[in-house]
Amino acid sequence: MKWTSEAEQAIKKVPFFVRKKVRSRVEKEAEDEGKHTVTIAEVQATRNRFLNQMESEIKGFQVEACFGSSGCPHRIGNSESLQNKIETLLKAEDILGFLKSRVAGGLKFHHEFRVTLSDCPNACSQPQIRDIGIIGAALPVITDMKCSHCNQCAEVCQEKAITISPMMDGPAIKAKACVRCGLCIAKCPTGTIAAKSEGYRILLGGKLGRHPRLASELPGIYGEDQVLAIIRRCIDFYKQKNRKGERFGEILEKHPFFLEEIMKNRH
Repeated sequence: MKWTSEAEQAIKKVPFFVRKKVRSRVEKEAEDEGKHTVTIAEVQATRNRFLNQMESEIKGFQVEACFGSSGCPHRIGNSESLQNKIETLLKAEDILGFLKSRVAGGLKFHHEFRVTLSDCPNACSQPQIRDIGIIGAALPVITDMKCSHCNQCAEVCQEKAITISPMMDGPAIKAKACVRCGLCIAKCPTGTIAAKSEGYRILLGGKLGRHPRLASELPGIYGEDQVLAIIRRCIDFYKQKNRKGERFGEILEKHPFFLEEIMKNRH
């Protein structure tokens, strides 16, 4: 459906976390009225109805994902199964009922507990600013296979974490610079670089708002069962310490020991 330039500018002013939903609704309501172009009038009418009925749209949590399953060339693994299991877990926790028991007045979207999955470190789903962010990861390791010095691993590494020269037996990887994207593993034709482990990075407690906070990353790579176990522990702690619908990041700032406990018992 066509949008006027004024309508496009107006939709950009809608908060980003509901913008896609508002845009879809604007187009649907305009279509239902037999219109073929969205003007500022349609945007304003739909936006007002949407915000006035916000509480009816809230389910207590959101599980988001990037577009990896639709063909992202950087995708490390398939997170669809994990996404479905997280959805099931959060539904069972009745976070909506919990929030209603804690928040005075009507619920708003910023009260929802948000989990997001990204299939690679490009992090299109913004895991750094969600309550729990999950990023696909593959940790490279140098094997005993002879290196052909093709240099493809160094060329594909955007972080310049790999060095290789004719004087070296094979590549060297700077662990601190590596973001575990797995691109060097996929490019290596000789198997000199392989995956030591594959799974997910976990980030906890990100948020925007008046006092933004980037999520804290747990060191290491975690398997699917470990990710689900950590999410359960986070939800339990969130419910124990939440008094007025605070975001998970606020709770972690008040109780930093929780991250230490997670690390002690991660295995």
